[in-house]
Amino acid sequence: MIGLSVKEWAAWAPGLVDQSAWSAWARAPWVPMGEETPALSEVPAMQRRRIERLGRMAIQTAFWCQRADAGGAPLVFASRHGDVARSMELLEALVAGESPSPTTFGLSVHNAIAALYSILRGERGNYVATAGGKATVETACIEAASLLADGAPEVLLVIYDAPLPGVYAGFADEPDAGFAWCWRLVAADAALPTLHLAWKADGADDTAGPLPHSLDVLRFLLAGDAILDWRGDGIQWQWRRDA
Repeated sequence: MIGLSVKEWAAWAPGLVDQSAWSAWARAPWVPMGEETPALSEVPAMQRRRIERLGRMAIQTAFWCQRADAGGAPLVFASRHGDVARSMELLEALVAGESPSPTTFGLSVHNAIAALYSILRGERGNYVATAGGKATVETACIEAASLLADGAPEVLLVIYDAPLPGVYAGFADEPDAGFAWCWRLVAADAALPTLHLAWKADGADDTAGPLPHSLDVLRFLLAGDAILDWRGDGIQWQWRRDA
């Protein structure tokens, strides 16, 4: 079991652009849909043009959550699917007999968004980009807890995903949504909202819900629920909030 405290949080999705909107959403959640893109005004226009929608969502929440003067924290960026749309561009170019764009390739790899953020912020410390299937949030939090246990005073956790391209629709096993959220995490602190995560092997069927699981974890934090139980990929997970 691990314990983490959330020092600050931020989130962005179409139609949900501030904390009050997210707090209301958590009481009556729905799957965010739409084509809006965050303004990302913190980034100069020349650099902003290189960042696709998924990257803008993730980087926007990270800028909101990590204060301008709070640098040096390890970064954990986690996405179940990553920027699949860019990967599809590369595959379509190959099918058409064209040379894949080096820029598109460079920005399609799973750590590209984390790398862009570290460059924009001038961060020279540790960053990692992870994917853990349905349990992407849980595995990312275990990574964050390991960094805290190793002496980091805090960790910036960014979770983000986008709808799958149509060609992959048959493989979708949870609702599709475009969203990003960020937590500034510290070791368990009674003065802050604190979550504990436990897990064990379990052969039962996966839990199916009305939201993508990564988004349901954010809902759990904001709604103030005591417990969130779910199963995925042979593991039973339990989130518990300190009273």
